[in-house]
Amino acid sequence: MDVERLLEESGVVRQGHFVLSSGRHSGTYLQCALALQHPELATRLGAALGELFANEKVQAVAAPALGGILVAHEVARRLEVRGIFAERQEGGLTFRRGFHLEPGERVLVVEDVVTTGGSVREVVELVRRAGAVPVGIGAIVDRSGGEDLGVPFRALIRLNAVSWAAADCPLCRQRLPTEKPGSRHQRL
Repeated sequence: MDVERLLEESGVVRQGHFVLSSGRHSGTYLQCALALQHPELATRLGAALGELFANEKVQAVAAPALGGILVAHEVARRLEVRGIFAERQEGGLTFRRGFHLEPGERVLVVEDVVTTGGSVREVVELVRRAGAVPVGIGAIVDRSGGEDLGVPFRALIRLNAVSWAAADCPLCRQRLPTEKPGSRHQRL
């Protein structure tokens, strides 16, 4: 499967001036929901991502809401385990809706796009606090530039999509209007 072409054809890759969920600015935004809205594409992407971790004896898949929910579901389907998600509550991620992990349970953390790794790191910490074992992090797209996430990190594709701290953003200096399409502070 040519993941990069699939994402391009689905309109996932957007150009403009974006404020990312991390607070960083970029001229490129990846809206994976535009591919994941199609069940057949979501299933193919999830299966391909799950395949990268097929030998890790994963017992559950966990993701940050909102972007990781469908990814977790489809990866869990491929690995034949349950998929759960963490939601923002009072400034941090937490498992709600009766979701929980058992001590010693082997958990794969997944996300649609990883830039700084902030959300997946938070989920890894939730996994550890539950006494479970984070076996890796998976993403459809890695745009982190090689960020060390503290556990094995694998992605379907790696894109070099530059981002800047707001104070260093050349697009801000050009006074281009910003768009903030991310979901970090959305409530379900």
